[in-house]
Amino acid sequence: MLYGNIHNEFFTTQLKLLPAPLAAALEFLRDNDMKAHQPGKFDITLADTDMILQVLDLETKPREELRPEIHRKYIDVQFLADGGPENAAYWNDEGKSTVSENLLNTPRDILFYENDPAIREGIIPLEVGTFAVYFPWDVHVPAIAVNDSPAKIRKIVVKVPLDSCMK
Repeated sequence: MLYGNIHNEFFTTQLKLLPAPLAAALEFLRDNDMKAHQPGKFDITLADTDMILQVLDLETKPREELRPEIHRKYIDVQFLADGGPENAAYWNDEGKSTVSENLLNTPRDILFYENDPAIREGIIPLEVGTFAVYFPWDVHVPAIAVNDSPAKIRKIVVKVPLDSCMK
């Protein structure tokens, strides 16, 4: 998992360390006004790589109402464009969690796990401009309400094909 903010003084240096498609996705988020973008799902091409852009208007929820998720074909670049605050939980997928719903072989490329109170979750705070990059081995739970106080958020997800970053 990677975590940062597009306004960080080291953002440009961080981009130079990443595979071109992943860096292009983060540059896209920095260089475009995602608050003004139309909500929905869009096909985009960045760095000669076909990606999926999701612009989602959501409300954060208490942690216990949300399910952990992973993806196998895509790297999820999640970005808080507006609203919040938001928390996100994460941990390394060690293959020990109980599957709740498996949609990996569908266009959604998503698998949900059951919540397990024994899992030691890390929590990251997201404010406007913050991004989290989740790889296929990163279980994540986005859109968690801070202090159990729901908040409206504009969440942007860029789905970068894993195989495009392994060249």
